[in-house]
Amino acid sequence: MEWYNVGKIVNTHGIRGEVRVMATTDFPDERFAVGSELAIFMPKSKTPVMVKVASHRKHKNFNLLTFEGYPNINDVEKFRDGIVKVSERDLTELEENEFYYHEIIGCRVVTETGEEIGTVTEIIETGANDVWTVTPKEGKPHYIPYIEQVVKEIDVDEKLVKIELMDGLLS
Repeated sequence: MEWYNVGKIVNTHGIRGEVRVMATTDFPDERFAVGSELAIFMPKSKTPVMVKVASHRKHKNFNLLTFEGYPNINDVEKFRDGIVKVSERDLTELEENEFYYHEIIGCRVVTETGEEIGTVTEIIETGANDVWTVTPKEGKPHYIPYIEQVVKEIDVDEKLVKIELMDGLLS
């Protein structure tokens, strides 16, 4: 079964079993909804700990979660630094021109004329639009804004992205 990252537990919060999660998903309200089943993968363990979300709220830049059966800080301290994941069966269908990060990361990026730019290695959320880090075989990474004027075509099956090279984009 495939697992996909949705966050990282960075700390505990208070004494009532809350954990601070730094989300790595565009859908935190959906992923961390009460009743959602999540897997926590600890750094030195191959077997995930399955948990069910008992509560979810936002606090500053974090999502605060509690899990059923883990009522206090002593129960959840062991989850610190754990990676929170969902299984592939929990992924939802996206609308047209929407993609999961794991579908974009690893895609080759070429210009409309076929010039190879590099591979998408990271997606940075900026608030206005995502920015894709495109790393060439040699040299410094490029930062490509995910906007209609630049990204012209995405083929996740072929792992290929075509962009229009605007002036100053790769400098």
